[in-house]
Amino acid sequence: MMPQNFQANLPFKNKTPLSQLLFSGLVALMLSACDKAQVATPAAPAPAVSVYQVKTQDVGNYREIVARTVASKEANLRARVEGELLERTFKEGSKVEAGQVLLKIDPAEYIASLASAKADLTSKIAGANGAERDLVRGKEIAADGFISQSDLDKLITNEAQTKAAVRVAKAAVEKAELNLSYTTIRAPFSGRIGKVNYNVGNVIGPASDVIATLTLTDPMYVSFQIEESLYISYTQEHSKQKEINGVKSPDVNLSIRLPNNSLYPEKGILDFADTKIDQSMGTVELRALFNNPDGIILPGLFVTLLIESQNKSQMSLVPQVAVQESQQGKFVLVVKDKKVVQRHVELGRRINAMWVVDSGLEEGEEVIVEGLQKVRPGVEVNAVNKVVDGLTGTISDITADSSTENTQKG
Repeated sequence: MMPQNFQANLPFKNKTPLSQLLFSGLVALMLSACDKAQVATPAAPAPAVSVYQVKTQDVGNYREIVARTVASKEANLRARVEGELLERTFKEGSKVEAGQVLLKIDPAEYIASLASAKADLTSKIAGANGAERDLVRGKEIAADGFISQSDLDKLITNEAQTKAAVRVAKAAVEKAELNLSYTTIRAPFSGRIGKVNYNVGNVIGPASDVIATLTLTDPMYVSFQIEESLYISYTQEHSKQKEINGVKSPDVNLSIRLPNNSLYPEKGILDFADTKIDQSMGTVELRALFNNPDGIILPGLFVTLLIESQNKSQMSLVPQVAVQESQQGKFVLVVKDKKVVQRHVELGRRINAMWVVDSGLEEGEEVIVEGLQKVRPGVEVNAVNKVVDGLTGTISDITADSSTENTQKG
């Protein structure tokens, strides 16, 4: 049993209870934490972004038009006489020269026809010579009264008829020679020949389909259409034209983009404009001429014709990587007074890795090309100037050789 004087012997008698001590300690800790919170923390550094200084370049009025390539010459080879196809002297898809023998039809029948026509001509010539001699003798004896005038008239008529028969026979020989020549089919011009629709051994003739098609692809035509209003406006603005190889061509640069999105290296000239407007479409057909020495362009390709006027003006260019798009349209982020500003832009043509800016940016302004994901309008940033290759879009640091920057390529 606990003694009555037990509490008197405890060391914390009449002291503060334990719960009060714990509470006092907790308050002291909270006050200490508040004091530490009142100490100012250092601000986070401004995010670093790469910027490109907008530059200008001479750019002309520009338009892209869907066009189709057309062979400058095309010939459908057909049989002009009937017979068995004996020989084919070319490989399908190969290049052939003008005058080259391509196909041979069995000539036996036409050789015989020619021999018959020549024999008939010889007979007719002999008859004409005899009639001529008879007429000469008749005229001699008619003067002495040995034949009547009626007999002399018969001799004159017979001589005229035999001469006419000779002319008919000569025409028959020429026709037989022509038919014989048709048994050999030659290339009318140099070019590439396509698939053959008949094999050796088939009987072909004038009623048969096309045997093969020969095309000339160098140079190549590019046919396209423009609206009548644009054609008239352009004609009025470019009344003075240059003459190239005897063909008048407007003061424009013509090039084409191929279906694989590559730019064809050869430049073209305007070769033809139709003399009437297509009433159903309200367009006029035009044609450009492009050299095709390597045979890259084939007839029937859909290509993009790029038309640029030679009269150019200074336009701002911005890298494609800097352009973003929202529901309000295309925009870029510009660094101004160390802060990010959103700027809506109107873009024109594309030149390699750059966009031509119609409005919204001025020369010398700095657009963000790297670090777009970590900034927003109004944020202060640390801008680092970079160089952008206008051909490839490669971003690199500014070096001592940056004066040769390729942003002007295009």
